Amino acid sequence: MNVLLALIPLSILMLILGGVAFFWAVDHDQFDDMETPSLLPLLDDPDTPLQPAGKP
Repeated sequence: MNVLLALIPLSILMLILGGVAFFWAVDHDQFDDMETPSLLPLLDDPDTPLQPAGKP
């Protein structure tokens, strides 16, 4: 039962931090363009040769 005295304030603190992080992300335009990142892999040119990982 004593563990509830620690877990309840900890969960409230985590809820507040999650809310702050969400509103920070909204204020900094993190959710403006939700479609372009999912389309970027489709725009790769398939004709370009792959280079080995060790050579630039």
